[in-house]
Amino acid sequence: MNMLILGGNGFIGSHLVDRLLAEGHNVRVFDKYEEHYRKPVAGVDYCVGDFGNRGMLSDALAGIDMVFHLISTTLPKTSNDDPAFDVQSNVIETIFLLEQCVAKKIRKVIYISSGGAIYGKPSSLPISETCPTEPECSYGITKLIVEKYLALFNHLYGLDYVVLRPSNPYGSRQKPDGIQGAISVFLGRVAQGKSLEIWGDGRVVRDYIFVDDLIDGIYRGAFHNAPSRIFNLGSGIGHSINEIIDVIRKVTGRQIDVVYKAKRSFDVPSIYLDIYRAKQELLWGPSVSLIAGIEKTWLFVEKLYR
Repeated sequence: MNMLILGGNGFIGSHLVDRLLAEGHNVRVFDKYEEHYRKPVAGVDYCVGDFGNRGMLSDALAGIDMVFHLISTTLPKTSNDDPAFDVQSNVIETIFLLEQCVAKKIRKVIYISSGGAIYGKPSSLPISETCPTEPECSYGITKLIVEKYLALFNHLYGLDYVVLRPSNPYGSRQKPDGIQGAISVFLGRVAQGKSLEIWGDGRVVRDYIFVDDLIDGIYRGAFHNAPSRIFNLGSGIGHSINEIIDVIRKVTGRQIDVVYKAKRSFDVPSIYLDIYRAKQELLWGPSVSLIAGIEKTWLFVEKLYR
């Protein structure tokens, strides 16, 4: 099949490229930037452009059977700074994308949503797909809006779709000097001999999923004819920041200085996902343990700072 990955040069997208190629598909990537950690992959058709460039996006959709939508122009931490930009660049441009998919008779859209921001502060744990969605940032709101428009386009025009809500992914090719991805950022600081700065007492609990497991869930979501359309993809287990640091100490064998700072008011104390639906309908489950995933990620990060 002919696949288009929007955001295919990013952390998750680059791993999805590898999986789709390995499965024998034809892959086209549409992204604003080139891959950061490797050269263009042989056999991939690259289109470099902005998601808001409608002419280029329309051209990239030509001859495509399935679209994987991984693009987001904002982050949870910064999305509230300019909600109008968040809506314009993500919601409005995605509606144009869906209109083009209908016009070009594309079979299916696979949308990577959020397994954290759309839920807000959980009323119970673990969080299932049927739990209330009360996002507390513009990023989560726009993700949820796009999910609703996918359902609308399916109702109006029969456009097939699936929504995948990942927890906190980590692994190779995630920027260790970025502002997202605690595990990769921590490993980057450890590799440089820097201390770790933690907001609060380190007891905040999150759900972490290794990128290979996430990609397997995305692939299964794309090709399994499951009854449901929305799936959580996570480890199904919560780990505190302090637990993560302990594992990093074991994996790296290095002394790590931790600086604890004042707790941030917007940090949710605990959130992790119920992945029962994905296990039942997609026959999917995470296979990489936390320590094994951190070991694999450390191998990648350590090489960057040698």
